[in-house]
Amino acid sequence: MGGVAQTFGTPFIGRDGELARLTGVLDRAREGTPRAVVVSGDAGVGKTRVLTEAAAHATRTGMTVLTGHCVDLGDVGLPYLPFTEILGVLGGDERFAAALAAHPAVGRLLGAGGGGTDTDTSTRLRLFEGVAGLLADAADITPLLLVLEDLHWADQSSRDLLRFLLSRGVLQSPTPGSPTHRLALFASYRADDLHRRHPLRPLLAELVRLPSVDRLELRPMADAEVARLVRALRTDTLSDTTVRRIVDRAEGNAFYAEELLAALPGDLDPAAPAMPSGLADLLLIRIEQLSDTAQQVLRTAAVAGRRVEHDLLRDAVQLPEDELESALREAVGRQLLVPGEDATYSFRHALAREAVYTDLLPGERVRLHGAFAKLLAGRGRTAKSAAERAHHSRESHDLADALTASLEAADHAQRVGAPAEELHHLEAALELWPAVDPGARPRDGDPVTLTLRASAAAAHAGQTHRAVSLTRAALARAGSDADSELAARVRYTLAGNLMRVDSLKAAFTYSSEALAMIPAEPPSYTWVWAAATHVMAARYMGHDEDAERVARQALHTAEELRLADAQADLIISLVGLEDRNRRTAEGRERLRRARDLARGAGNVSVEMRALFNLAIGAYESGALDECLTWLAEGLERANRSGLASSPYALELRYLQSLILYTLGRWDECARAAAVDAERLPPAGGFAVGPALYVSLARGEEEAAERARALLGGPFDWMATLVAGIVLADAAALRGDPEGAVASVRTTLAALSEGSGSGRPDIGVRLAALALSAVADAAVELRTNGDDAGALRWADIATELVEVARSTAAKGEDGSRQGPEGLAWLARAEAEWLRARSGPDVAAWERAVAAFDYGDPYELARSERRLAEALLVADRREEAAERARAARDTAVRLGAVPLREELDTLIRRGRLADAPSAADRVPALTARESDVLRLLARGRTNRQIGEELFITGKTASVHVSNILAKLGAAGRTEAVAIAYREGLVEPPPNARA
Repeated sequence: MGGVAQTFGTPFIGRDGELARLTGVLDRAREGTPRAVVVSGDAGVGKTRVLTEAAAHATRTGMTVLTGHCVDLGDVGLPYLPFTEILGVLGGDERFAAALAAHPAVGRLLGAGGGGTDTDTSTRLRLFEGVAGLLADAADITPLLLVLEDLHWADQSSRDLLRFLLSRGVLQSPTPGSPTHRLALFASYRADDLHRRHPLRPLLAELVRLPSVDRLELRPMADAEVARLVRALRTDTLSDTTVRRIVDRAEGNAFYAEELLAALPGDLDPAAPAMPSGLADLLLIRIEQLSDTAQQVLRTAAVAGRRVEHDLLRDAVQLPEDELESALREAVGRQLLVPGEDATYSFRHALAREAVYTDLLPGERVRLHGAFAKLLAGRGRTAKSAAERAHHSRESHDLADALTASLEAADHAQRVGAPAEELHHLEAALELWPAVDPGARPRDGDPVTLTLRASAAAAHAGQTHRAVSLTRAALARAGSDADSELAARVRYTLAGNLMRVDSLKAAFTYSSEALAMIPAEPPSYTWVWAAATHVMAARYMGHDEDAERVARQALHTAEELRLADAQADLIISLVGLEDRNRRTAEGRERLRRARDLARGAGNVSVEMRALFNLAIGAYESGALDECLTWLAEGLERANRSGLASSPYALELRYLQSLILYTLGRWDECARAAAVDAERLPPAGGFAVGPALYVSLARGEEEAAERARALLGGPFDWMATLVAGIVLADAAALRGDPEGAVASVRTTLAALSEGSGSGRPDIGVRLAALALSAVADAAVELRTNGDDAGALRWADIATELVEVARSTAAKGEDGSRQGPEGLAWLARAEAEWLRARSGPDVAAWERAVAAFDYGDPYELARSERRLAEALLVADRREEAAERARAARDTAVRLGAVPLREELDTLIRRGRLADAPSAADRVPALTARESDVLRLLARGRTNRQIGEELFITGKTASVHVSNILAKLGAAGRTEAVAIAYREGLVEPPPNARA
């Protein structure tokens, strides 16, 4: 069983921005600018952790931290309890003895009773002034941080004292010439406990209007941050499915995530951990404080789901309108339900709904589900009502109606382009089918057809392995009694799905079987599509002659039958088989015709295939602008059709990310990947692969680990390609030639087996990447007099350059590579010469010229090698020019390792004869220096404004001035220049 670590023993996750605001207040408080921050958030969202981290910062920077806790004591509260706790700590510290003696009125809070009554107004005022004076004097001795936790439980006297301190006491600006107060006050409260009549509400409304008081709301954590927290808390490995389920259920609440994690049985690692009893009890306590009627309404709403329409709830609960409204007002006031603008009510948190639902009696649950199913059946046929009715019918054991409603919901999902939802409803129908009496089943369906439809939905949703599994189930269900057309359809569908998971030999086997089952004459729809599928499978296996023969015959039949989408699919395949392929203008013109045919026939999948081939053809021919145009059209079409997770859409997304990386638009590439990572299916991780190339080039050490994670699931050709590039380049960057060569060999072996042709195009790039490390090793050994060792690496270099040459000459589709592949070949040739005999100027000039097609990073890497070769040839001025050009590119991109290598080359080669950038940078003002420091921490303009107490617009003006003074095109480049010139200090864990 896996262990669970203590929360505060784990890394601080997800609240860097909020913590930065608090530490900014503390830093200014130490300098004499007193300020208060009121911190709000739901129970368990992380208020105490953030305050604890801020208090730790205060202690590290020489402040004294005093904490007072408010406690829920019901109607018998102790007055001034949190301040009594604070003053008790002061009283036990000898440093403050004189200050305490100077304010005797405070002594009444330090008695054994822990406080007293204060009915006398003058006594009360003396007490308040005494506490304020004591804190001011204590702040003269040492900077102070006061922390008041759980203000929602504060007694009236404590609230009044807090009001005095913030509005008239220690936070007010001192008079000219008087000492400043080195004091900060942080106070927290639970937002979800503040019902409409809560006594803290008026005080908060008053306090946040004070100029010295800020408000900080802790919103739910982002899903990615909760996932990091869950993995940090668990000492053993959790599956991605389990982590995702916990993240979904926790909804950004750290405490809920910890409780759900603790409920796991460890080695079983279930997909949906049960609601922990302690958490359920905690949630139910708040609900049990409601009236009986309000609890009845909540129980009924919980059966409806997370969200329920007012009219539906009214009809189900069957209460008089005035009683229902009173109960709803009570639940909303206690912040258990949240009203929506569309006459709906939602549970504030899904786990609250789950706790109420789980607490229902079994019979009560069945009765209420049945009531909702009957109500929904009479409300019209919509996608939402069908899906909800299927759920309620199933839970009330009306399986026949559940089957009917599931199929209706699947039809609605298909019409609106929601394949994941369609799959869900179809799988529910398949599960219900054998349990429903044959007479009650739909007459126009059967399990095999439903299973085939489910496999198509799975493919469209990006669940490719699920699609294969479902088609295999259809094959088993069809058995030997199926008619030949259905049997062929099942097999060619299975072949198509197997190609998507790179099981190419099996795909070819099933496509051959499908084609053999149906005669070509008389012409038929089934034969045409069996042939179209077989053409693709044969191409993947390298049987080009067979593929072209079948494709031409099938295209003729498709034209005869007027199957426009089949014509389009076959045209795309034929373009790949002919000399006028997708890299030529003629080939792309035929692909445009295929796109139009597919679009006219309404077959979005074939249309997406045409758009992908148009985009990749433009990319391979070096027409990057044209490529971006096709990518934009393809992704827009995919999004509009609900196919954003389909295989070709994922390929388009990868290619778009690759273009952004190649063009040096790295920030865009990283931002797009961050957005896509939240919505891609598990099998689509490769689509954000180019963002890993960015991370690696910028020196982020976790890039290699993230690449290895892509190899953790079932074999995926594109994931293997992405991981191979990252791991080979990472090994080369760390000077590990053995690791680089091993990565290339392993990757090529896996890709060759998966491709069928045995010549994956990426072999050129992989060989060139590994050759960099191999040549470094050979040069070093030769320099040290180890000729035998150098020769061994030179032999390996020859092996690698042969891989690059043979692949570039005849790649996967049998044709010579385009500009990108030829550029990598030029680099491989130059590295090979460097490994054998040393740097060759002409070879590196060819590499530089080749990468000038539009890849600034690889151009700069080749320029760095060219500068080395020029230096060896004693062409110093040219070497300096190339080195400076490459360095400028590295700085602009934030490519830290490359910039470091160039700095070393410039220093050792004594090429720095031009004035430094620092000499050309006008001096920054003090405020601009503050803004630059926060800019380097990744703050937005709004966050900079909050921390420096200026408006976001003013911060934007300062950022613009900084960019102009540094001559930077953007924020990333400005920070890189600032690090380089020593204008700001890099963080301790960053590579400078």
